[in-house]
Amino acid sequence: SWSDEQIETAKQIWQQYQKAHDLTDRKGQIVGIDTETGEVWFGEWFTDIVRDRRNKGLVNQLWFERVGYPTALRKGGRR
Repeated sequence: SWSDEQIETAKQIWQQYQKAHDLTDRKGQIVGIDTETGEVWFGEWFTDIVRDRRNKGLVNQLWFERVGYPTALRKGGRR
């Protein structure tokens, strides 16, 4: 579970990253934010990010956002 402090840290890291980088070509991608290192990881799916990090020996917890959207998860399905 995430503490309020960890969530705030993740959101601050993400806000700063967005200000410093053009994310136009990444809209809709998932971003994983490492609150311990300040690193951000991008992928099409949550699992892409987790797999890439595990392959590098990184297993600490990430906060997820979706580039250009207010939430990382999309509710509902195709109709």
